[in-house]
Amino acid sequence: MSAVMTPGSGLSARSLRLRVLAVFLAMALAAWLAHAFTPRHKVADERPMGPLEQLVPARFGDWRIDDSLPAILPSPEVQERLDRIYNQVLSRTYVDSQGRHIMLSIAYGGDQSDGTTAHKPEVCYPAQGLEIVFNRTGTLDADGQVLPVRRLRAKLGARHEPITYWIVVGDQAVTSGSGMKMVQLRYGLRGQIPDGVLVRVSSIERDAEAAWALHASFVRALGAGLDPDVRQRLFGTHSLDHPSPARPAQP
Repeated sequence: MSAVMTPGSGLSARSLRLRVLAVFLAMALAAWLAHAFTPRHKVADERPMGPLEQLVPARFGDWRIDDSLPAILPSPEVQERLDRIYNQVLSRTYVDSQGRHIMLSIAYGGDQSDGTTAHKPEVCYPAQGLEIVFNRTGTLDADGQVLPVRRLRAKLGARHEPITYWIVVGDQAVTSGSGMKMVQLRYGLRGQIPDGVLVRVSSIERDAEAAWALHASFVRALGAGLDPDVRQRLFGTHSLDHPSPARPAQP
């Protein structure tokens, strides 16, 4: 006995074919969009970063490198992660005429895509045994440029280390993960992968407010001592993030 196709069953079969076709077209469109908008061109290929050892002066303002103090190196596990993210890492200790010391770390990565974003101090320090007991965002006046920064206080036993840092992704200074994502998206829509730099300034000091004020003075002197093109790479040309309320860690 042959099956008899009713008008209703014929409509269902046609509807099913249309649905399958629509799903196929949607999948094909999604695949094309993913291919079309996947960033492939690295900004660093057009404007490579020169050697940080040469670009950052050994002396600026009232500050000079203190060669008597060795740079504090991260643990091998942390260093392995840094090597995967960054192309260059500069670590120095500076001293002024009053004998005050500032530790400067600059890490540059030519690929700031999702898989290779900056390794933030609030992640790096606990990985080396220090506790972050204070964490807040703010701004720093770098001779007319309002620089968004994050201020931390790390502690290990009797060691207190206030920290000021910021991140530049492409041409924008940011401090938050959402800010980094927005810059990555903006570049990604143009088919570009931005480069990035993390600048960290810290000191050993129990008085965190005094330390952060000294950091600001140091950053202004550093900016004034840099070549204008290098300053743009390390400070950014404009800012994206805004300060958020202080978030002290649990004691």
